[in-house]
Amino acid sequence: MKIWQEEWKPLAVIVAVFILCFYLPVEAIQNSERLRNAFFESLYLVRWYAQEHVLLCLIPAFFIAGAIAVFISQDAVIKYLGAKANKILAYGVASVSGTILAVCSCTVLPLFAGIYRMGAGLGPATAFLYSGPAINVLAIILTARILGLQLGIARAVGAIVFSIVIGLAMDFIFRKEELEKIEAQGSLPEPEVTRPLWQNALFFAVMVGILIFANWAQPDTTVGLWASIYAIKWWITGVLALALALILVFWLDIPAAKVVLIAGVTLVLALQFPQEPLIAFTVGVVGLSWLTSTTKGEAQEWFISSWDFAKQILPLLLMGVLVAGALLGRPGQEALIPSEWVTQAVGGNSLLSNFVASFAGAFMYFATLTEVPILQGLIGSGMGEGPALALLLAGPALSLPNMLVIRNIMGTKKTVVFVLLVVVMATISGIVYGVFFG
Repeated sequence: MKIWQEEWKPLAVIVAVFILCFYLPVEAIQNSERLRNAFFESLYLVRWYAQEHVLLCLIPAFFIAGAIAVFISQDAVIKYLGAKANKILAYGVASVSGTILAVCSCTVLPLFAGIYRMGAGLGPATAFLYSGPAINVLAIILTARILGLQLGIARAVGAIVFSIVIGLAMDFIFRKEELEKIEAQGSLPEPEVTRPLWQNALFFAVMVGILIFANWAQPDTTVGLWASIYAIKWWITGVLALALALILVFWLDIPAAKVVLIAGVTLVLALQFPQEPLIAFTVGVVGLSWLTSTTKGEAQEWFISSWDFAKQILPLLLMGVLVAGALLGRPGQEALIPSEWVTQAVGGNSLLSNFVASFAGAFMYFATLTEVPILQGLIGSGMGEGPALALLLAGPALSLPNMLVIRNIMGTKKTVVFVLLVVVMATISGIVYGVFFG
């Protein structure tokens, strides 16, 4: 009986796969234009994701997450973000993190995993997880400019409030586990301080700066502060990369000759191919990996920790992107789920239309800033104001790839609760906004 209890699940999976193979409708698939489109849309989305996000977003995020695990003491994380930390400080920091990071729902995952595993409380950690991609200053400005000031303000206020409420709700729902975490953290010994706080702060500021400016999106105008920064984004990124090189030499004891070699090659490529900055950036990333992986001590620990995050997160993300592409396709392209279904379901301001908008937004993948033109098209096709806000509050912070990784980090139950909180709150917010401003 015990053997059967242990083995019935894998047996059921095998039987289900066998039945699927036995009755696989190959002819129907071959003759279905929609299925063919879904297959190619999944490949197109994966290629786009690899070109636009893996090198520029995820790799820097993996290095930052690895650095959190190696260079930030567990005591410091617990002190400011732990289960027994000052809640005003913890939730205040977590709820406005997106104004600094400006990352998408996938790029925030390594950073979330880093602080969560280091002992951050569930509440502050999930507040950070939501706010990281949701409170993007440029996206909020773009929303206000293209979709209206009203909607831009509602998005900004809603995202900040959401992050705090979701964090507090997660903390309350799983308070028993949080109390156990507090007890466990109380017995931890005081860590040894190996480097002054200002050095670590500067180290992380440089890495976060590289992440931000390498991904600085092109605005829809050629004037103003954002456009001016965009024009020199790679110069700023280069200066920050030089600062990182100095840190590698003087603080992480990596041989100066190796660092100069990599920096020199990267600089030559940047000057040789100014219109293709990804070439120099790629060489810089590969060089950083080589430098840290071949230098014993903290540098090697940093690489190993970063690589552990990459191994755990990247396959799940790519799998999720494939599935999302097959189901929903790219903006303006059809996949398995017809776009007309979504458009027809989100008209007006009913409970159903707001729920469909928040639910669909939660499972779609939005790269940073892409949600605004997508919404512009949906509103032009008849989408209500309430559902538009619901999608803005649920979409950028969640996606199917994002959910797969979150489940791997904090378990199925917490992930389900987190997703439900986002969808339900986005739905309610959309209804309220539609009643007053729709």
